[in-house]
Amino acid sequence: MKNSALSQLAHRTSEPAISWLMKLTLDHPKLVSLAAGFTDNESLPLKETRELLDTVLSSPRRGRPALQYGSTTGDPLLRELTAAHTQSEDAQRSARVYDPARTIITGGSQQLLYMTAEALCDPGDIVLVEDPTYFVFLGITASHGLRCRGIRLAHDGIDLAHLEDVLGELKRSGGLRRVKMLYLVSYFQNPTGRTTSFAKKQAALELLRQYERAAGHPIFLLEDAAYRELRFAGEDERSALATDFADRVIYTGTYSKPFATGARVGFGILPEPVFTAVSRIKGNHDFGTSNLLQQLLSRALESGAYERHLPVLRQRYAAKATRMVNAIRKHFPPKVKWDDPRGGLYVWAQLPPRMKSGVKSKLFQTALKRDVLYVPGELCYCDDAARRTPNREMRLSFGGANDNEIPIGIARLGKVIEEATVKSNRP
Repeated sequence: MKNSALSQLAHRTSEPAISWLMKLTLDHPKLVSLAAGFTDNESLPLKETRELLDTVLSSPRRGRPALQYGSTTGDPLLRELTAAHTQSEDAQRSARVYDPARTIITGGSQQLLYMTAEALCDPGDIVLVEDPTYFVFLGITASHGLRCRGIRLAHDGIDLAHLEDVLGELKRSGGLRRVKMLYLVSYFQNPTGRTTSFAKKQAALELLRQYERAAGHPIFLLEDAAYRELRFAGEDERSALATDFADRVIYTGTYSKPFATGARVGFGILPEPVFTAVSRIKGNHDFGTSNLLQQLLSRALESGAYERHLPVLRQRYAAKATRMVNAIRKHFPPKVKWDDPRGGLYVWAQLPPRMKSGVKSKLFQTALKRDVLYVPGELCYCDDAARRTPNREMRLSFGGANDNEIPIGIARLGKVIEEATVKSNRP
């Protein structure tokens, strides 16, 4: 609108894809949604949470402080427990990097992603992202007027050769000075389910450090570990905090997915000067994450309830992933490709050539009419002029759908794909 009173940021911010995907679910009561990245409803720790909250609120000494405002950076005990928990995951002896003083508690990890973009980037700056990547993060970059360059994915994370090619190209074109960070969803990536190896994190940081002189400023690695604790196969990989370049690592995790998504508590471990900048921005956002929820998580960690819940959750997701994969094998045409998940919430499926899965595709619209919903893969690719946006992939979530819905939804979708395959093969 020509004479609008809205800011440029407001004009740049379009409706998030997650919002209209959720609206589609609400508007179609019979719909089986394989789109939303919800966690498993049956595994939410209702009894444990009730007992933990009762402990917090059982006496005025504990209860009243929990119902009062807290500090901007978070409850001191939760910061200490969070830093120690992350250090334990990385099996590191030195606590220098895993410092409560560098740890901030946020309203879910999503808030940390948003505040990091605010702290590091100006309109026109460049963020390097996996290709494909977490589509909600792409909404953050768009609203801030940032440009994204996609880095191809290999089976064990980003393609280092392609990362170096893109950095070299940006150096030659003069764009390197606008590069502020590389964003990785490093564990069971949303949407592909792939995990970046520790060796690749180290190598990627080495590359970023090599190009810093030409950039004229630090280039950070933003490591999004939201799905780290949802591993149900294989061994854990150490985080980028355990590399030789921890001063360039912004690490974010969450307690929402591994414990309870309704308890919107996340965290970040950040180097200076990013920690101070993000803390000040958070002061303007909300001057502190919900203190009651922080006390809940502190008690969950301190009592061992959090650790006891993780094996239950992992077993549940392993069973649901197997259920989805078995249904895919049964109902999808042989030319559809996918990787068996080893953690997280998603299966990333690739359709045969010539088929399209995007929002405007016949396939997506037909699937919706048949009461099944997926995330079109095109939403997970940044707007990168260096390549055409792929349009034959889909993200399928086994997290929120129940045991009965998963095979029903996959059967419906398989029928739609089969029909589309027949049509695409006609001369």
